[in-house]
Amino acid sequence: MFRQFTFLALALLPFSLAQVSEDFENGWDQTAWPTYAPDCNQGGKVTLDSSTAHSGKNSIRVDGAGGFCGHIFFGTTKIPSGDVYVRTYVKASKALTDSHVSFITMPDSAQSTDKHLRIGGQSKILMYNRESDDATLPDLSPQGIAASTALPTGAWQCFEYHLGADGTIETWLNGNAITGLTVKSGVTNSNAAQWQRSSYKPKVTGIYFGWESYGGDTNTFWYDDISVSSTRVGCTSGSSTS
Repeated sequence: MFRQFTFLALALLPFSLAQVSEDFENGWDQTAWPTYAPDCNQGGKVTLDSSTAHSGKNSIRVDGAGGFCGHIFFGTTKIPSGDVYVRTYVKASKALTDSHVSFITMPDSAQSTDKHLRIGGQSKILMYNRESDDATLPDLSPQGIAASTALPTGAWQCFEYHLGADGTIETWLNGNAITGLTVKSGVTNSNAAQWQRSSYKPKVTGIYFGWESYGGDTNTFWYDDISVSSTRVGCTSGSSTS
């Protein structure tokens, strides 16, 4: 009865809330969470995995091959129409290196056609990359690199971010704000010169989790307890499937 009530309550919410949450305990619904490999796919693989999970017994495993065509993602196009908050638990098998990679990619209508807003790594730290002009957040200077953080390996991490309709970007790892990955009114980020050279306001139309390498790096990532919402969910909320 409670589960039916939850579905009904969600159905009555305004579309702009676009609350999507998934823990994969009922398996991988490939209609709701399809794979995504723009342009080419040569070696990447997405599977349901019961060997490790943040909660319950299942997660989604992504084996990413080297080079751009080794990419593969899975995700959703059910995106809020205004502010977008994303929470995922993620586990990486290998550390980010100096090479440029992405583990989240988002088609972005605020950029040129077929261009993406990407979250990944370079210089061993977490960063954003705007495909249309290759701007990074933070700047990849020594100071910018120090303002971000590495992604720990071998254990589940709570990764969250917020894309604001006003151009705001906020990012958290295990509940801690990452100053180098923050751009918002009233907050000074001296390591965001590249990012702020335009009045960019992201407008993503999909959110996809996986692996993309622009060199030879390979990696395996696991994802679990994903939430996409118009408000912040945080790391302490329970997982659910809806």
